[in-house]
Amino acid sequence: MRINRRKPAAGIAAAATVALLAACSSGGSGGDEGSPEEIDLSGQMVGAMEDYDVGTTFKATEPLELGLMYRDHPNYPLKDDWSIFQELEKNQNVTFDVQSVPLSDWQQKRSLLISSGDAADLIPSTYVADVESLTSGGALLPVSDYLEYLPHFADKIEKWGLQEDLDRARQADGKFYVLPGLLETPKPSYSVAIRADLWEEQGLEDPKTWDEFAEQLAIIDEAYPELDYAYSDRWSINGPMEATLQAAAGNFGTEAGWGYGDGVQWNGSEYEYTGASDGYRQLVEYFHGLVADGLLDPESITQDDDPAKAKFTTGKVAAMGSNDQEMVLYRTGLEESGVKGAKVRQIVVPAGPAGNVMDATTGGRFESGIAISAKAAERDDFVALLQFVDWLYFSDEGNEFSKWGVEGETYEVDGDGTRVLADDVDWSGFNPDGTKQLNTDFGYYNGVFNLAHGTTKELLDSMVRPEVVEFREQMNTKEVAEQGPGIAMDELQREEASLLQTNLQDTVMTATAQFLKGDRSLDEWDAYVAELEGVGMEQYVQIVNEAAGVGGS
Repeated sequence: MRINRRKPAAGIAAAATVALLAACSSGGSGGDEGSPEEIDLSGQMVGAMEDYDVGTTFKATEPLELGLMYRDHPNYPLKDDWSIFQELEKNQNVTFDVQSVPLSDWQQKRSLLISSGDAADLIPSTYVADVESLTSGGALLPVSDYLEYLPHFADKIEKWGLQEDLDRARQADGKFYVLPGLLETPKPSYSVAIRADLWEEQGLEDPKTWDEFAEQLAIIDEAYPELDYAYSDRWSINGPMEATLQAAAGNFGTEAGWGYGDGVQWNGSEYEYTGASDGYRQLVEYFHGLVADGLLDPESITQDDDPAKAKFTTGKVAAMGSNDQEMVLYRTGLEESGVKGAKVRQIVVPAGPAGNVMDATTGGRFESGIAISAKAAERDDFVALLQFVDWLYFSDEGNEFSKWGVEGETYEVDGDGTRVLADDVDWSGFNPDGTKQLNTDFGYYNGVFNLAHGTTKELLDSMVRPEVVEFREQMNTKEVAEQGPGIAMDELQREEASLLQTNLQDTVMTATAQFLKGDRSLDEWDAYVAELEGVGMEQYVQIVNEAAGVGGS
């Protein structure tokens, strides 16, 4: 297979114009609002299939070379001879001109390439929020104008009831510019891992509430004095305990950690500033209490991941933040450290003062998606490009291919129809005897080609351990926090809000770490809220509510 690699160009390309685009309304709450008039692409059908529809396997009628901005991950660096490239050329008649960007530079370089007009045709591994500030310059395709050419995407949006979620992605012009990865059901993965052997020795069942978790930590702490702490946490590089705070936040009626997002939360009638809310205070008070009682390692607030993991895998702590993939590493580490009889289980996130609730981010059904350069609309094979994107990223067949690979090469199918990895192929310990990796050696199970790692519930569950399926099913019995309407800022609003939010979030994260660790008394909460007001909190919330069309003046 020929893969043309090119380094990102430094020059500024001429602005591309999308021909025959009609004006659309600025609404965004209903399925018909923001819909464009019909766009005539009859002159851009080179390589396209005349009868392409839901259930059709895409194959270009003429060779189709597409520019691909590739997020080059160090865990599975790009290889020209990957099976996925060979199979797409053989079966779909598609090759790529790859614009490779290292993962370490991905966020910044992607923005620069889009802004300059030098981005490749296809820009995967991209969330809606990643490019919100880049849509007004005309460099990105308003993909909402072309849904009639994306039948698999449109079918899943309708079948899975995702129209309201999609409308929240609309910009002030009524259009959206990213095709998000779609999930039939949420796939929560973060919680807390516990030493199940210690819990069982004390006759403890998994905690149903966060208060019960605190009580159990106290029992473990007293029963095993050899522990440094009952509980330590991780993922604190950009903010304190980002994974666990996000996982817990919905149960306290707020958003936090990785889910802090734009810093506002919906209260049923308007947006309020998250970091000043009662729910956020309750969340901070709870975890501060664990630190104050000597149950939570205070280093959790700032520690790096490797020393954090070492505390758990050497038996120095009995609980730690986790996800389904980390569980495998924890078990391996405990075994290698010689911790006898150690068993590890990931608990379902406990309920809290606000109930048994997942935050909107965890319970959402959109994943990292794909944007398309506006200049792609000038191609005479533009329709074929759209059809390929639709097939690979949103059809069941394309999703299965980009995740599992090729039957007989990377996987087999049992007599009962169950897929199993080939004897020599592994992914994340799913087949530990395998000597080759599905992503590293073949290019499959790669977020560049497989946006949501499954889309359908069946495919999501097809390459995970039974305990992960059970965890997801129990998590998905939770209520999902209401998201509120879309926040469609115009360019001026976004510029003003961005400056305010940067200062606000810095203030929140600094204070959160101080409160959690006890370096700042929670008696100073009102003073902290006054600090937020001093850096523009009320002004920011007003901009947000105006953009969402709610609240006061």
